[in-house]
Formats: sequence, C-alpha cells, structure tokens
Amino acid sequence: MILRMSRALGLGGLLCLLALPVAAGPDSGRISGVVVDSTGTPQMGATVIVSAERLANAPPVELLTNDQGHFYTAAIPVGIYSIKVTLAGFLPVMEQHIQVSNQHTTLLEIVLGSVFSSFEKLRRQPDQQPAADDWTWVLRTSAATRSVLRWQDGEVVVDGQPTQTESVELQAIRGRLDLTSGADHPGSIANLADSPATAFVYDVVIGSHGHLLMAGQFSYEGTSPAGGLAAEWLPRGEGGVGPVTSLVVRESRLGPDGPTFRGLRLSHDDQFALSERISVRYGAEYISAGFNGTTSALRPNGEVVVQLAPSWQASATVAARPWEDGLELQGALESALNTLDAFPTLMMRDGRPILENGLHEEGAVKYSWGKKADLSAAVFHDRSSHTAVIGRGAASSLDFLQDYFSDVFAYDGGNSTSTGARFAYRQQLNDRLSTTVVYAYGGALAPISDPVVEHSLREKLSTQDRHSLAARVSTTVPRFKTKLTTGYKWIDGPTVSRQDAYGESLYHLDPYLSLEVRQPLPTIFQCHMEILADAGNLLAQGYVPMTTSDGRVVLVPSYRYFRGGLSFQF
Repeated sequence: MILRMSRALGLGGLLCLLALPVAAGPDSGRISGVVVDSTGTPQMGATVIVSAERLANAPPVELLTNDQGHFYTAAIPVGIYSIKVTLAGFLPVMEQHIQVSNQHTTLLEIVLGSVFSSFEKLRRQPDQQPAADDWTWVLRTSAATRSVLRWQDGEVVVDGQPTQTESVELQAIRGRLDLTSGADHPGSIANLADSPATAFVYDVVIGSHGHLLMAGQFSYEGTSPAGGLAAEWLPRGEGGVGPVTSLVVRESRLGPDGPTFRGLRLSHDDQFALSERISVRYGAEYISAGFNGTTSALRPNGEVVVQLAPSWQASATVAARPWEDGLELQGALESALNTLDAFPTLMMRDGRPILENGLHEEGAVKYSWGKKADLSAAVFHDRSSHTAVIGRGAASSLDFLQDYFSDVFAYDGGNSTSTGARFAYRQQLNDRLSTTVVYAYGGALAPISDPVVEHSLREKLSTQDRHSLAARVSTTVPRFKTKLTTGYKWIDGPTVSRQDAYGESLYHLDPYLSLEVRQPLPTIFQCHMEILADAGNLLAQGYVPMTTSDGRVVLVPSYRYFRGGLSFQF
C-alpha cells in the first residue's frame, strides 16, 4: 500500500514538473519557418531578424537558417512582429505584421528573389522538388484542422482532401518571341516598321510579387534599321491592380541617307481607394520625339469610380488613353509588346514636328449581371488641336509626312471637337465564346462639299457627327484550340479620322472588318508555339478620294493591312 502511494506521488510530481514550462509562459508563442529561393530550394545560412512592432524595449532576435533552410525561435511574447531576411546574392525580404499567439506555432515560408531568379527557374530540372519533404510534413502536421497547399510542377495539390479533388493547371510562361512582318497600323514613322522584324519580351521576377517586363523589337530593313526597347514595372504582378511604370525608346532611320526618328515615352499609373465604394485611378505620360526638330507632350489621366450598388457603377474619366484592366501575366506580356507601338502619330506642320493629341472626358454608368454580362452608357466630349489623318497619294506639300516603310503619309488635320454618347453590351456566353456590341454617336473629321480645288486639305475638312454600330466576337475552336477574334464597325458616312477613338481602344474595335487568328502548334520544344495572323479593313472600305491644291490623295480612316508571323512562348 505504501509502495503504491509513493509511486502515485512520484508520477504526480513528474507531471507537475513537465507542466512548469507551459505555466511559466502563458503569453508566449513561437515562430517556425523556412527560407527558399524562387525555385523552392531551401537556403542555408540566411540571417533572420525578428523584431517586435509594438514592444519598444524588446531587443530583436537574430537567427540563422540550418542546412534545410529552417529557423525556429524560442518562446517570445505574444504580439505582432516583423521579420527581415538577408542572404548574399539575394534581395532582402521584409515580412510585416506577423501575428504570434499562444495557441499555436506561427508557420512561415519566405521566398528570396533576385534579378536573375527567373533564369534560375528556367534552369531548374523538371524532377527538382520546390521544397523539402520534411517542410511539407511540418505544414501538414501543424495545421490539421485546415487544408494545406503544396506546389508541384504544373499543378496545385490540396493536402487533407480526397484524391478526387480537382487540381488546377498552371502555365508558367515567362517569355515570348515573335517573328512577324512588322506593324499593324502603318502611316506614322513613330510606329513599328512595316517590314520583317523580331520582337521579344521577358518577365524578370523581383521579390515575391514584382515583375519587370523587358521588351524589344528590331526590323530587318537593311538600308533603314529600326528598333525599340521597353521596360514595364509591375510591383504587384498584374496590370490594372496597382502601380505600373513604363519606359519606351524607339529609333528608326528613313533610308540610308535620310533623317532619323527618335522617341521617348515615360508613363506611370496608380490607384487608391477613398472608401469601400470610391476608388481613384490617376497617371500621366511624357512623350518626346525628335525628327527635323523636337516636340514633347505631357498627358495626364484620371478616373473616379463609385460603386452605387452591388450591380451599379458610375465613373468620371479625363484621359488621353484607356487603362489596361486586370491583365494576367500572359496578357501583361502582350501589353508590354504593345507599348513598343504606343507612340502617337507624328506629323509635320509648318516645317516642325507635331504629335497627335487629344483629350477625352467621359461620364459613364454600368450595370452588371454577375461576372458574365454588363451594359454601360456613357456621354463623352473629345477635343484635339492636332488630329491625325492617314492617306496615300502624290502630295507636294511638306506637311504630308511620308512613311518610308509604306506608301502612306500622316497629315495634321487640325482642330476637332465633338460631343457624343456610347452604349456598350458585353457578355461571356461560355468559356469559349464572348461578344461585344457598341453603338456610338460622335464627331470625326469628314470632307465638306467644296468644289474649290485651290484650298488645302486642312481647309476641306470639318468635324461632322456620325452614327456607328460595332460588334466583336471572340471564340476558341474546341478540337484545334484555334483562337478567332473578328469585329466589324459600321459608320453611316465618310470620315477621315477616328470616330470615338477612346471607345475603340477600350473595347478593342477597329473600323470596318478585322480578323485575328491564333493557332497553337504541337509542342516540340519546351515552349508553346502559335501562328499569328492579324488583318484590318479586309474589305478596303471607307477610302475617301480628294483633290486639293497639294495634289490628289486618298484618305483612309482605317488602313488595310495584314500582319503575320510565329510566336514562341516559354
């Protein structure tokens, strides 16, 4: 009996001793984490500094990761902490507002990035695992009450769920190389050369979210070399959801002994929320061009959006160009390529260069049926002091700036001011089919009935109101995966400039009949290949012949063109 009592007392004392550490720190917690690079490889010897954000007198805790990239803290007071990780050869990473509680250990995964991390991603062997199995085990066992995501090449796997759970296929496209015939909007020497060319874009991952898109384009015209470089910085990794900064430079020589065009475009866009229902977007672009002189322009953009109700939205816009909304990475790659051809039309006026300008003011209301359909109505006002007119013909005046790479010219049509309205309906019918229908009423430059031949072209043009109706359809052929996009914009009278140019850019519409084809090819190398084909104004509509004191010309609001090539995405 005495022996049993002594054993019970000894067991109770042992349990009390084991409980002392827990009782001694009821307001303490721990942090456990792993440090990896952008490929998921654990990094040994990284310096981890843990600092309390609200405890002024608490000294920071400095740790080093072990050979598996792990670090652990001792018991630290409950609160909010910041963690800074540094390692030679990588960019420093700061994680803020880390909550530490006494209920469980706080688990972290910190990714170190570098300027060349994307190249390291491409060099990683297919069978290399992003993280060690023991780290996966730590995540799985420490969060038994909720699912844990594990990354594997090509899919995301949810642990703790049935094996029949659907997996998500991810395409990690970081670069693109296009071999094409050149420009798709000929007529201005500021645009891409209308000759065979190579264009490329590559995404450089910086940090955990940032993306730096580097793009370039070079033409193969031996006697008239042309090229450009562009850089687009997306701190949040997507266009239209955060700050976007772009820099574009272009240079082209018009003939072996001709003048040289040089252009610079710098833009920055950002947004912020005034409240849960009011958001503001703002930005500006600076453009400078040199060609027999220099010219420059500073163009601000601004927009205020008010969420009136879950399905109703109102906006007020003052801008020279529309924003790019919600681009995923693959769309951002194409957007970076498009910035190379984003210069406004360059013209000549009285012997000096002039850039096409214009300011668009709009008030709009939009009603949405879920995420697949919306209807918008807008009232807008457009004004321009230098309106671009594109045409072809033998004109004697120096105000007709001839494009060296094609038989067209750019001309300053003068002032244009109009007030109009627009109604647009968009619907995503299914995963493979979407439609857009747009009606617009607004002004554009058009010829006036003037039989006097001695007048200049500018004197024979005036702003006239026009009705237009446009439709755009995008679809994907299920079996062959061919992506087809076709559109048609009807205008009820002759015009020599764009009618509602802002709406055309916003809804990706061109005057008259256009067609775009993307045909994926079988994967032979470690990249995706597509055949590209873009055509505009297939029926050659809208041409306006005119006779002036400078000669007989044909003006075209939408030039007929064809652009084709091959695209490699990797």
